[in-house]
Amino acid sequence: MSIFSTSSRAIAGMAAMLFASGAVAHISLLTEQAPVGSSYKAILTVPHGCKGSATTKIRVRVPDGVVGVKPQPKAGWTLETVKGDYTQSYTRWGAKVSSGVQEVIWAGGPLPDDHYDEFVFISYLSDELQPNSTLHFPVVQECEQGLERWIDQTESGSRPTKNHSDAPAPALQLLPKP
Repeated sequence: MSIFSTSSRAIAGMAAMLFASGAVAHISLLTEQAPVGSSYKAILTVPHGCKGSATTKIRVRVPDGVVGVKPQPKAGWTLETVKGDYTQSYTRWGAKVSSGVQEVIWAGGPLPDDHYDEFVFISYLSDELQPNSTLHFPVVQECEQGLERWIDQTESGSRPTKNHSDAPAPALQLLPKP
């Protein structure tokens, strides 16, 4: 028996566990918990296209209370932000802010269905956010053919039920300030 066949089986077993758990079945945040009143690096993981079709655009809506958003450019993709007024003023590093990025859009690629990538932005989780609550980052994934709307707001960590969503929005569990 060669080392390659043993390690191949181990890799296949780990991949099967990941896919069975649903961990890579939809767009999600790599870091799913963060304290309020802190910097947050959102890494959106995109594990597949739309029913076999390559991804050409990722649009993420930034929830209220997430301020100071700065997206990371990606080679081969254009980057656009939509700015506007917040529903209220938020505190960022002791200063009040009342407007900023509300949506981030990466377009280009294409990212083939059988490839994986990450889309990143940095931000600040305002002091006004409630610890022990969940923030949702709705994402629309456009593809060469079709699209997926990852927009359903379910509680983070909830067990699948008859009301379980097949299209959950990436979710962030807010922790108390350290």
